[in-house]
Amino acid sequence: MFFRLLRLILVLALVVSAPLSFEAAAQGVGQAPAGLVADQQKIIQSLTTKADNFDKQIHQDGEDDASLVGIRLQLEELSRQSLNSALAFRSRLGEINARLEQLGPAPAAGQPAEPDIVSSERQALTSEKAEINAVIAQAQTLSIRISGLIDKIGNMRSELFRNLLTKRYVLSDALSPQVFSDARDEFGNFYKAVSSWLSFAIKFKFRAILAATFVALGLALVLLVGGRRLFGRVFEADPTNEDPSYLSRLSVAFWSTLLPTLAVGAFLGSTIFFFNYYNVLRGDIGLFLNALATVIGVVFCVNRLTNAALKPQLPNWRLIPVETGPARWLVRLTTAMAVVISFNTFLSVVNDKMGSPLSLTIARSFVATIIVGVILILMAMLRPFKARDGSWRPWPAWLRYTSLGLGLFTIIAALLGYIGLALFVSLQVVVTGTALVTAYIGFLSARAIGEEGAFANTSVGRWLSANSSYEDTALDQLGLVVSIAINLMIVLVFLPLILLMWGFQPGDIEAWAYRLATGINIGSVTISVTGILSGIVVFVIGYFLTRWFQGWLDGSVMARGKVDTGVRNSIRLAVGYAGVALAALVGISAAGIDLSSLALVAGALSLGIGFGLQNVVSNFVSGLILLAERPFKVGDWIVAGQVSGTVKRISVRATEIETFQRQSVILPNSDLINGPVGNWTHRNKLGRIEIPVGVAYGSDARRVHDLLLDIARNHPLVLKNPEPFVLFAALADSSLNFEIRVFLADVSNGVIVQNDIRFAILDAFRLANIEIPFPQRDVHVKSGTTAAKWPADDEKAEAEFVERELARAKAAELPPKTRRKSRRPDPA
Repeated sequence: MFFRLLRLILVLALVVSAPLSFEAAAQGVGQAPAGLVADQQKIIQSLTTKADNFDKQIHQDGEDDASLVGIRLQLEELSRQSLNSALAFRSRLGEINARLEQLGPAPAAGQPAEPDIVSSERQALTSEKAEINAVIAQAQTLSIRISGLIDKIGNMRSELFRNLLTKRYVLSDALSPQVFSDARDEFGNFYKAVSSWLSFAIKFKFRAILAATFVALGLALVLLVGGRRLFGRVFEADPTNEDPSYLSRLSVAFWSTLLPTLAVGAFLGSTIFFFNYYNVLRGDIGLFLNALATVIGVVFCVNRLTNAALKPQLPNWRLIPVETGPARWLVRLTTAMAVVISFNTFLSVVNDKMGSPLSLTIARSFVATIIVGVILILMAMLRPFKARDGSWRPWPAWLRYTSLGLGLFTIIAALLGYIGLALFVSLQVVVTGTALVTAYIGFLSARAIGEEGAFANTSVGRWLSANSSYEDTALDQLGLVVSIAINLMIVLVFLPLILLMWGFQPGDIEAWAYRLATGINIGSVTISVTGILSGIVVFVIGYFLTRWFQGWLDGSVMARGKVDTGVRNSIRLAVGYAGVALAALVGISAAGIDLSSLALVAGALSLGIGFGLQNVVSNFVSGLILLAERPFKVGDWIVAGQVSGTVKRISVRATEIETFQRQSVILPNSDLINGPVGNWTHRNKLGRIEIPVGVAYGSDARRVHDLLLDIARNHPLVLKNPEPFVLFAALADSSLNFEIRVFLADVSNGVIVQNDIRFAILDAFRLANIEIPFPQRDVHVKSGTTAAKWPADDEKAEAEFVERELARAKAAELPPKTRRKSRRPDPA
């Protein structure tokens, strides 16, 4: 009765509250989302206005590659904002669709009409969904338009690059005598601009110039001197070392190029930064100074690299086995080529800023490319190697013809009027070649450091070996980590530099880095470097927290609580596996990987388990059973089949047992679950041992019993309760057999007790004249029935027969004491 009354009350409450809920829903629909729709419409209109402005700017700055790159970056940001506007309605659309599905379709013609409140709600939801879809369509249209503008910028940049390389100039006009007068006027204008700035800076900004210069110089000195103090042996060649290793030569060549170049770059960059900070530079001088810093940096880097690789003063440290004379010429030629290209780049900045005539630019680039081509040909014609017979040998054919081909191509392209193409090739030979050679030396160094045992022979490895507890294996693994770090550093440093040299803008690299960091879509899978790194960091943190918690729980909580060793091991393992699993799940979530997408992997894993991982799963489940039931624990003495020893470790796959010969035996857990296992120390270490003893016939058996019992009782490790017992076991063929049975508090001391009792038995039996027998055999030599086969006086035949019988007895493992009865043949 009570339950019927309660059900009636609930039904009435639902009937009363239903109209109220429908009314509240009808009133609430469209209020909050209406503001969201209006806000997103304003955002999309603002983005559309910006896109229109960028479209106009593209046509205005269509000849400036850097400006086009900047516009493309801003358009990509607009595209992301438009997509975010579309995604803002995702949750609301889900709610509307779910509610419309609950309401169901409108009644068809001829069916009973539905309540007005339901139809009003359906109409409101439908109109709101239409408004949202309209805004989403606007956002998608804007995103498509922005994508078209981005593609347009890409096509315009490609066209600019092709025009740069394929445009042909008329050399007759560019190389006229008028060029000299234009150059003289250009130099005069440049001199006036620089001198006027110097006079202004010395009069009004002299202290700022000194402060900026000294601060920049101090930063460079800290980097250079500090690097030499910390890693001096890494990038300084030792003149006294007549036979340096290949790794040492590689390391010196790489770091002696990179670190001083970074110091010079830090000095130049910080100088320009502080000049700008103190308002020392004006617009044109700032461009000139930036170009000059680039020239100095390139020339210094090329010179350092060639000196580091060729070492004209230290032949033993030379990476390339060339002679000293050609090595000096190679350093001079490569430095001269870098000076020509860098100086031409500096003059191009000056000409652009000063508004120089086109003929002067063409003439300058023509001369520079011709000089570079000639230098390449001279380098190809060098004979740097000396044979044993004293003759000079040229470069390898592929290197010689490559250098010769590049030099001829540059000269011919310049003579034909393709100045842009010739200049581009010259620039790549110098700058890209320098970067590639430096990176290649770095890769070789990393590979040499990563080889087995190589890091321990370096100065850093020797220092770590002397000042730390690292073993050779740890140093070898550390060398592998250092090798990977060097490779990664080389890629991060030199790849953007090479891309910049090949015409890409910083904005391109920035866009690629952003895409790589935020996610790359491959089909329906999104790969995000940032997400992956975040997941790895979270997992590593979780892993170390788990290990710390395991140590704290084992050493501080369970150890103080006097918890059994086996229980501690089981709890520690369970906590470790649970913590690692939790860290893995959190890391996967932090990496942005949907765990529901792992269902396919789980299905494939189940299939693999069904076919090939049966034993692995069996061992895993058996390990969980062992950890839960604990039939034995760490430290127990067990016997499993032919294996007997102490349990050292129980994992989820196998159990490690250390035998008494100190051999570690790894037994699969399934073998321990499915087979019989004896545990000597399961509940406690109390155990019984037996010592068999035999005495000769004729001995006083009761006297023997009393002696053995006294010996057992007097041993200090034998328990009084249960008391020792001596069993008269058997009347054997050769002896009276007794058996001593004693109990020990620690059965692992059984070998010691057995040893002591046996010594005591020997001493007691010697004093009591009790004999311990051993098996005996009688050998009966039977004669034949014919005297002719064995004459009575044939002692030799009898001796041979006895020897054969003794040999056969020995083969049957008979004791050496043998009694022989000989029967002489009856002469009758």
